[in-house]
Amino acid sequence: MKKPYHRRFFKPRKPASSFPKPGGNFYAAIDLGTTNCRLLIASPTPTGFAVRETFSRITRLGEGLVSTGVLSERSIKRTIFALKLCAKKMARYKIVKARFVATEACRRAKNGKEFVERVKKEVGIDLEIISFEEECRLGVTGCVPLISRQISHALVFDIGGGSTEVSWAHIDENNRVGLDAALSFPLGVITVSEAFTGKGLSSAAYRAVVEKVVSYLRPFEERLGVMDFIRRGDVQMIAMSGTVTTIGAFHLGLTTYNRSAVDGLALGYDDLSKAKRRLEKLPFAEKEAHPCIGPQRADLTLPGCAILQGICEMWPIGEITIADRGLREGVVLDLIGPPLRNAEK
Repeated sequence: MKKPYHRRFFKPRKPASSFPKPGGNFYAAIDLGTTNCRLLIASPTPTGFAVRETFSRITRLGEGLVSTGVLSERSIKRTIFALKLCAKKMARYKIVKARFVATEACRRAKNGKEFVERVKKEVGIDLEIISFEEECRLGVTGCVPLISRQISHALVFDIGGGSTEVSWAHIDENNRVGLDAALSFPLGVITVSEAFTGKGLSSAAYRAVVEKVVSYLRPFEERLGVMDFIRRGDVQMIAMSGTVTTIGAFHLGLTTYNRSAVDGLALGYDDLSKAKRRLEKLPFAEKEAHPCIGPQRADLTLPGCAILQGICEMWPIGEITIADRGLREGVVLDLIGPPLRNAEK
């Protein structure tokens, strides 16, 4: 019998009539990553913001980047098409503030700046290539509503397409969240997927990825002593990315993805492992057909599971809080009024 799950936060749903109309003032954010293009349009509220519209499209901008060092024309065209859809949606609103950020694929590509210039010319959107430190800060900002104020530290990680970011944050005596340290390492679901042939990872390859992840995390652990806080039960782990939201959906037995059921779900390592094993054993054709995965992400599930396992082995906290939120939510909160301050050094 499946164990009941619990959530880290409870937020009543607003009735549809209470949402702002397009004539109001709105904030917009675009998060352009290695795998996805995501848009968020929202209006401010006394406690944060109300979502007016969201959009997400898998563009795989970083496809082939590891081997060529450049963004391919094919992936650029896919991404520009998605950005045009974003621009069309934003045109329906009175946007008073906006920020459009690009992350690892554009940071790494030799033609990243040329791509940004092309987007400006063809779409009219000013993309900003941000550092991984800024990416981490914005990701933690987006997850602030999920951070428990009864625990002093949060370990927030985001398994992306071209890299994985890890943030170490604290909650001070004034109930404010501060970012103490950040790490980015060059393993993401696309980079790992392209490093191995076929539609999956062999047992040996899977284990190699896990151990490589641990090797990247070990210096971070040695510098910060995260395990000391874990032993005291004083660390909350928050996980972003399609990998963990898919695992959450599998745990809940969802036949159609439901963000409200997954976002904020606190999942113990035992249940996490069971759901992860089910996902790993699922035949490739069934992954393609599954409504929570689909053909565009079917080859990315095993790489994501391997990266996640490496993180969990490094830091055996025993539970993760799944976040179907992150950078774009952090951008909007930052535009409205940043709830996250940088820790004093």
